[in-house]
Amino acid sequence: MKGIHIFAFTHRQLEVNQIGRLHIAPDDQKEKLTLLKEKFQIDELMYISTCNRVEFIISKQEEIDIPEFQSYLAFLFPDFDQDQINLFGHQVERYREFHAVEHLIKVTSSIDSMVIGEREIITQVRKSFDTCKAFDLTGDSIRLMIRHTIETAKRIYTQTNIAQNPVSVVSLAYHTLRVKDIPLDARILIIGAGVTNTNMSRFLKKHGFTNFAVFNRTLSKAQVLANQLYGEAYSLNELPIYIKGFDIIITCTGADSSIISPVIYENLLQGDTDSKIVIDLAIPSDLDHEVTQQFSLDYISIDYLQKISSKNLEKRAREIIHVETIVEEAVKEFKFMAHEREVEKAMRIVPQTVKDIKATAMEHVFAKEIECLDEASKETVEKMMAYFEKKYMSVPMKMAKEILLKK
Repeated sequence: MKGIHIFAFTHRQLEVNQIGRLHIAPDDQKEKLTLLKEKFQIDELMYISTCNRVEFIISKQEEIDIPEFQSYLAFLFPDFDQDQINLFGHQVERYREFHAVEHLIKVTSSIDSMVIGEREIITQVRKSFDTCKAFDLTGDSIRLMIRHTIETAKRIYTQTNIAQNPVSVVSLAYHTLRVKDIPLDARILIIGAGVTNTNMSRFLKKHGFTNFAVFNRTLSKAQVLANQLYGEAYSLNELPIYIKGFDIIITCTGADSSIISPVIYENLLQGDTDSKIVIDLAIPSDLDHEVTQQFSLDYISIDYLQKISSKNLEKRAREIIHVETIVEEAVKEFKFMAHEREVEKAMRIVPQTVKDIKATAMEHVFAKEIECLDEASKETVEKMMAYFEKKYMSVPMKMAKEILLKK
């Protein structure tokens, strides 16, 4: 797999906001990456950008040292000053040839992720490849590597428990709620319209819940989330006077102290004496501690979820040994595949060479003798030559390939 280079910017070396500076907007990727490929005579190019990593996969036979890669960055991001270029040049992780393949498999199988076992990365890698392929940036080398990488990642997720037992707070909250057998028309109050509650709401909507009321300090943000959920939007100031009742509260605001007091909670109940569910994902808690003392409710706190998350992370960590065994096997398999591919490419010339020899024999060397034959004899000679051509290109080619692969 000569000529494959990966330059990776990850959470291990950089802050997430620094990685974000290397993000190329989807609408700009085709133009910028195409110009980069042309200017620096790159054979193949693939770009991956997620919330916590940016990676450049490059196929180029010549060596790419750090100064040259820094010139790539300077071309892609002309607003960067020299200090920024130097920073990224010093913090980049560099992988070559089969080490690059091993790295990409570990990334796609999530053992190199911030959150081990989160399967979203396999989709992100596949989409990145599809995008770059559509831009005509990739070729045979990257295609072969990505195909094997995706197949190996699927095998890892199937044969190990690396992706079992959710670890993100949102996933845990969602799974905790699902096992409670809640009716899909349950009245759900979403308090806070930030990233956490937005992600939680998407889970709920996908599962089929339909009855939402969204509260947020900025009403316009509440309206955006409420529109996605086909629910109603309210200002946070309207929470104390809300009279439509509820079955579930999911709250996560940035308030400095609790926002749901016993008085507010009692008003939200509207005289209902049934036990309710409150999922509090805020730090500090949005629910006043006194509420849990005075009312009957199923309270799921951030502390409770984080303890489960830690235990699940420990379980996933124990699976890494199993995963790394599969990764090691996959790299060996890829080495054979890559070698086989190189042999196939090297032998592409043989069939055309045989055709040229046949044409020379028929049209020049034995042209006079063939011209003297009748039509039936000419046809027989042509059939014989075609037979020899076919057999020579199949049997010896197969034998030669086997010999080269054994070597």
